[in-house]
Amino acid sequence: MTATADPTLVAPGAFDRQSSLRAVERACGELRRGDPVLVRPDYGPALLAHGVEALTDGAIARMRELTGVPPALVITVQRAAALGLCGEQAGVMAIEPAELLSADLVRRISDPTEPIDAALVATLPSRSFAPTSRDGAVAVARLAKLARLLPAAVIAPVERPLATERLVARLDILSVSAFDIDHYEHHAARSLTRVADARVPLAGAPETRIIAFRPVDGGQEHLAIVIGQPEADAPVLARLHSQCFTGDLLGSLRCDCGQQLRGAIAEIARQGSGMLLYLAQEGRGIGLINKLRAYRLQDGDFDTVDANEMLGYDADERIYLPAAEMLRHLGFRTVKLMTNNPDKVEQLARFGIEVAERVPHAFPANGHNEFYLGTKRRRSGHIL
Repeated sequence: MTATADPTLVAPGAFDRQSSLRAVERACGELRRGDPVLVRPDYGPALLAHGVEALTDGAIARMRELTGVPPALVITVQRAAALGLCGEQAGVMAIEPAELLSADLVRRISDPTEPIDAALVATLPSRSFAPTSRDGAVAVARLAKLARLLPAAVIAPVERPLATERLVARLDILSVSAFDIDHYEHHAARSLTRVADARVPLAGAPETRIIAFRPVDGGQEHLAIVIGQPEADAPVLARLHSQCFTGDLLGSLRCDCGQQLRGAIAEIARQGSGMLLYLAQEGRGIGLINKLRAYRLQDGDFDTVDANEMLGYDADERIYLPAAEMLRHLGFRTVKLMTNNPDKVEQLARFGIEVAERVPHAFPANGHNEFYLGTKRRRSGHIL
């Protein structure tokens, strides 16, 4: 559990982090609004890309008009495996039918909550892209994930440099590099700044402060809920808690998140001091809308891991570098971590925070979440 900093996460010297983060944040917004973006890979042609959720047949026709080639559909290998197109591996897959894709077919291929004829999908020509993170197609799928959309997009290459300049300058299509997309989460975490704090007495923990951290691009805030007066020269009792709207706020019985949140606050108060880091990573990093889609799949007897992968995501998309940065900002380098998840211990150590002790943090099943808790134990390695 000794802290070991990860040298691969140090940002390059000649690099404008703020411009990089802003470009990706704006590109996410364009995709969410239903507008195309231009993704520039390290090699090969730039790709005109359009998210699948707001896609129309008119948008597909416009992409073909602008690029001169029929668009292809990019999906992750997790989604491709769920469709029976390939075994699980790194990278993405492009589906390239000879005729124009329709918006309806794209959505049915990309969204597992929509009906699709598997035999039809099997007839569509496709090819896999290598897992190089800065390949254009891989970067496009990553951008869709960062936008918390279905991790799929329609793409068309822009072969000529002059055509690329025209798209950006004359048609006001936003351009973003694959490098910036690939590094976005780590750069955002490294740029976290303390922006506000206030005393917020809680039931059972009246001596509580909430400290807000925001990345330089103005993206999602993370919160430190500090109880009592923890001392920086001793291991601090800490809980890393990924936000869960349904469990934390509504008291959903599908998970144990609400119990973990309130239980951690109560235990920290009982111990006298500590902190809970409330991380903006809904649904294991896939976002609330995709979590609701995953719930629909779970109602069909898929577990939470299968549901995330059927959507095209990894089983767990969370990173804990933001938590490590928040702890450093607050002056803490060593923690007693309240968790049943060994991955949190490993990631904190990777990012330079020593875990002096793992403190078990489990709660009884409630009659609705037995299968969910069993999945965390069997497939995610949780110690319950």
